[in-house]
Amino acid sequence: MTTAVAAPFRFFALHVVRTRRLGPSLVRVSFAGEDLRHFLSDGRDQSLSLFLPHPGQDAPVVPVELGWGSPRSSAAESGGGWWQGWRELPDGVRAVMRSYTLRELRRDPDEIDVDFVLHTPAGPASAWAGRACAGDRVLPLGPAVADNRAIRFRPPDDTDLVLLWGDETALPAIASVLASPPAGRRVRAWLEVRDARSARHLATSADAEISWPADGTCLDVLRAAPLPPAERPYAWTAGESGSVKALCRHFVREWGIDRRRVTFVGYWRQGMTEEQLRAAG
Repeated sequence: MTTAVAAPFRFFALHVVRTRRLGPSLVRVSFAGEDLRHFLSDGRDQSLSLFLPHPGQDAPVVPVELGWGSPRSSAAESGGGWWQGWRELPDGVRAVMRSYTLRELRRDPDEIDVDFVLHTPAGPASAWAGRACAGDRVLPLGPAVADNRAIRFRPPDDTDLVLLWGDETALPAIASVLASPPAGRRVRAWLEVRDARSARHLATSADAEISWPADGTCLDVLRAAPLPPAERPYAWTAGESGSVKALCRHFVREWGIDRRRVTFVGYWRQGMTEEQLRAAG
């Protein structure tokens, strides 16, 4: 007998229920929809792909009727599914796709929160979030299995210190991560934010020390600092790709952290759109 295995990811037809400004450059958008009963996640830095409509469209255009095709597959492997069909749509029609972190999943009622950084000049996703209102429709591609590969924060069980670094785009993930560790776990976090008010909503039961220098130079400060006392540290970094890679090298080469205990995620790259970043691999 063959046992059916649930697909780890699926589309969710959702709509905006409310928005809330968290700071000068951060807005939280809450989504709801019947599909959310199938949305499962262990949280932490859970990522999802969010498909958004262009101005003037009632809903994001994604040809889901063409069947499943993985964004991680080639055109041939996707079998002519939605992924290939979406790529072939005209630029002004094809839904905008951006990667975001799940900030929170709630039940009764089923809702999820996604935090958006408001850029100047605004890109298509930032502009959408800035004008979002109740009823606006979106189409996330998210987890239907709680423990899935889009969760990257995975400290080993013997970790005695968690090190976190991120820029403003990593704030939602860091906020979720800070809410997830066992009470009392030692955490040292450095945040590069344009305005400290964007980081003041962070809450944690961990033994956490969080820094966000006003001049935004915490990456240089961290490079000049010694490794906090620890025998089995775990490091997680996310944000601009070049900064993340440089910091990963610092953790491994200068601080001597085992490479297998370092997780780094490039959310964006200076001078490149998300489409260009995906195409570059």
